[in-house]
Amino acid sequence: MSLTIIAHITAKPEHIALVKNELQKLIAPTRLEEGCISYDLHQDNQDPAHFVFFEKWSSHALWQVHMNNQPLKDYLAAVDGAVADFQISEMTAID
Repeated sequence: MSLTIIAHITAKPEHIALVKNELQKLIAPTRLEEGCISYDLHQDNQDPAHFVFFEKWSSHALWQVHMNNQPLKDYLAAVDGAVADFQISEMTAID
């Protein structure tokens, strides 16, 4: 059974460009990770500080590997102090 992740990231207003740039850096390496089915970044049309990753993973275990990979560690270091809010929802599709 696959896992859907919805990650909401809200940048501090003065750091929108930095956070967006660092989030975009995650896309290519993450899409190559084992278990990644899709990994899509969105930016809110009304609130440019609000970003959403819509992710699908083949398993919870492989998503956990992703959460401990170097690109994510690099992202967290780069945006330290620049993110106002971060929320993750782990979900399962209902067919």
